[in-house]
Amino acid sequence: MRLIYTLLLVATTAVWGWTFVVVQDAISVYGVIPFLAVRFALAGAALAPIYAMKLTRRSLIVGGGIGVVLAAGYLFQTTGLLFTTPTNSGLITGLFVVFAPLADRFLFGANVSRQVVLAVALSLLGMVLLAGGGPEGANWGDLLTLLCAAALGLHIALLSRYAASYDAGALTLAQILSIALLFVIVWPFFAPVSLPTPEVWFALLVTGLLASAGAFLVQTTVQQHIPAARTAIILTMEPVFAALFGYWLAGDRLVAVQILGALMILSALVIGEVVPVLRRGKSPVHHD
Repeated sequence: MRLIYTLLLVATTAVWGWTFVVVQDAISVYGVIPFLAVRFALAGAALAPIYAMKLTRRSLIVGGGIGVVLAAGYLFQTTGLLFTTPTNSGLITGLFVVFAPLADRFLFGANVSRQVVLAVALSLLGMVLLAGGGPEGANWGDLLTLLCAAALGLHIALLSRYAASYDAGALTLAQILSIALLFVIVWPFFAPVSLPTPEVWFALLVTGLLASAGAFLVQTTVQQHIPAARTAIILTMEPVFAALFGYWLAGDRLVAVQILGALMILSALVIGEVVPVLRRGKSPVHHD
């Protein structure tokens, strides 16, 4: 059974990597805010029948507040895809692993280990090489995606502080409902309210049901059966899949200096996520 659980999680990271290409195509047609509003409304509708009964007033308030931070991360990431490649977006988003302990340090005074400092240095250098080595140099999309990684790191720090006191499913549902409500409210101010076209519905179903609701259920189930260290190693495959699908489906091509930068970022992810898990046995936290 462990092999089946491992394959399920690998398939989930492949879906996450694939969605960078899928989302980029959809938002070019439908817009960022409408896409995010419908995506998380679908995810919330899928998870509500499972976890709604576990919601409490406190979990709604805490999860809703943390969801605002997560919404900022998705807004930066999705907007960034208008200006950068799926490959860059996937690799840079993965840096949330590095930002999480830094946010934990600044907010709650947690100690920062030497491997985190090394991961920060590697990731920043890799980011410079990845973003600046392309034909057009650095772009706004890479910067927005870096802000996304910072927001996701902050989100993880907040979860590590508050999640233990609440049911995991209820807290996740509260966050998703908060995100959906936020984007639905601001939608009319940024774009006309209209139904998605058939081509956009495909991307919405993939991201809302598979990459959000379905992936959460898979990861929660799998982490009950396989070690945290193996989970961490598998999760670092997401930016690799993003690069593969970017190459295959979006025609992304990296020059030599960008490949070096990408390798530095992947090394930072391993140092920032896998090494601490191997040492302490903690469960990793993922954001797609």
